[in-house]
Amino acid sequence: MIQKTPKKTTKKNNTKTKRKVKSTKVRRKKVCKRWWLKPLLLFLLSIMLAVGVYVFYCWLTMPDIKAAIERTRLPATTILNENGQEIESYGGVYSDIVYAKDLPQYVLDAVISTEDRRFYSHFGFDVIGFSRAMVVNVIHRRYVQGASTITQQVSKNLFLSSEKSIKRKVQELLMAFWLEKHFSKEQILTLYLNRVYMGAGTYGIEAASQKFFHKTSRDINMMEAAILAGLLKAPARYNPVSNRQRSVERAGVVLQNMINNHKISQTQKKQALKMPIGNNKYSFGIGKYFGDWVYNEVNAYIGERDADINVYTTLDGKIQKAAEEILQKTIEANRDKNVTNGAIVVIDNGGAVRAMVGGVDYAKSQFNRATQALRQPGSSFKTFVYLTALENGFEPDDIIEDKPITVGKWKPENYDKKYYGEVSLTDAFRRSLNLATIDLSSKISKQKIISLAHKMGISTPIENSSAMALGSSEVKIIDMAVAYSTIANGGFANWPYSITEIYTKDGYKIYERIADEKQRVISQESAEKITYMLQKVIESGTGKRAQLPYFAAGKTGTSQDYRDAWFAGFAKGYTAVVWLGNDNNSPMKGIGGGTLPAQIWKELMQRIE
Repeated sequence: MIQKTPKKTTKKNNTKTKRKVKSTKVRRKKVCKRWWLKPLLLFLLSIMLAVGVYVFYCWLTMPDIKAAIERTRLPATTILNENGQEIESYGGVYSDIVYAKDLPQYVLDAVISTEDRRFYSHFGFDVIGFSRAMVVNVIHRRYVQGASTITQQVSKNLFLSSEKSIKRKVQELLMAFWLEKHFSKEQILTLYLNRVYMGAGTYGIEAASQKFFHKTSRDINMMEAAILAGLLKAPARYNPVSNRQRSVERAGVVLQNMINNHKISQTQKKQALKMPIGNNKYSFGIGKYFGDWVYNEVNAYIGERDADINVYTTLDGKIQKAAEEILQKTIEANRDKNVTNGAIVVIDNGGAVRAMVGGVDYAKSQFNRATQALRQPGSSFKTFVYLTALENGFEPDDIIEDKPITVGKWKPENYDKKYYGEVSLTDAFRRSLNLATIDLSSKISKQKIISLAHKMGISTPIENSSAMALGSSEVKIIDMAVAYSTIANGGFANWPYSITEIYTKDGYKIYERIADEKQRVISQESAEKITYMLQKVIESGTGKRAQLPYFAAGKTGTSQDYRDAWFAGFAKGYTAVVWLGNDNNSPMKGIGGGTLPAQIWKELMQRIE
């Protein structure tokens, strides 16, 4: 007889089975929910491995740290004009190495309190300072504070290059860790104080002290120490020569930092502010912009060096002095017309830069407008349009139309808002007619105009548009001088140069310029025809104020609303380009290329022997 299983037992078994099934489902759900953990871990491990490999690669490709450190100071570079007269000296002009232990304690306190207050406690990287800076930057949604330690800044200075890349940043940090391990804090501070840039071409606290105060850094007082420490943030802005008041105000901030870092008292700060500041009279004339330009080019000629050198250049002292004086005098007399700045470049037919004025006041601004500024050339760019036409079969007497033109929403006009109908190329160019120039540019390839401008020396991008023919694309002043000198020398490329010879201080020649082979970029016929047309501009066109009692050829240029005024021309074997305008791009009051720039050009040419 078969016995029935008690219902109670069956129910119990069913319950167990259900629990088991439920438990299995729960485990499966948990496994499903965690499916991403393994891939995530693998991804993170891959990232860590990649970062580790990249850091190792950065370490393997580091420059020779020990060799870099042995260069306690940058080699001195003295820039001389063509007659051997000094223009400026750069680098470690004062060969005396200054050790941190030999400086007054307040000098070290001023630097550390301002640049790296936790210098003696961090390991090369300031975690607290970095975190604080990041929070501030995030709150302001822009870069407000930096967090580089003095050790990191030493690392950066040891590279001797301005490359900006992730690799360099990693290497700088690795080098900082290496320095902290192998050097004492005093040694790191000594490296920093002898290599850091302090403005006006000075590297190191000794060079800055000698140049600004005419005394050794071992003898400076607390106020002078605060001024020098204040320079480290922005050497050009807080330069005690270019802006004494601003440098004194910055020094006050440095002194307050010293109080906050418990190095001096409020009473000592008050005493420091009353201390005399050494003789900081310093001449900023006769080719300082040119000197800076040459110094930045030296490494391209001879590479890195350990020896002090003398660099002989093409600068003509008389022409340079005349250019500086005429520009300053003219701008000073016309400030009521909102003319505040200008630039001049003079280049000979062989490509030698004979004069360069990068601004009206080097003491206030070391920004070189002759080589760094990008400005609209206005009608001075028309030369490339007409020259391209001549290169492509047009003749100076060919007829083009000066009539109303509409290009989309753009409705260009002539300067006098008149229309002249059928005009010759020469007449349109002489009068600088906008509408006739646009008509001409429509008959030739705009790309050919752009290509020719680049071949002649324009290094900046040129927009392929109808407005391009009227000089809407920004160019450099020095590029315009090079381009016009290509016409002056009969159509050959005339790349500018400034260095003729380089010697070590003990007289060993390490560089001598060899003339380049001439490369024709425009035909001799076209060069002669455009020269004739440029001559007409001065004789009876927009450039009449540049007239000389002998041959002269040139072109005026004025950008929209009188924001830029140019005169570019050549005579007596020299090409000179004059630009006037404002750094903030504000309009001048009625100053076009045919007014002050033409007058400056004329006076300068008259003073060239």
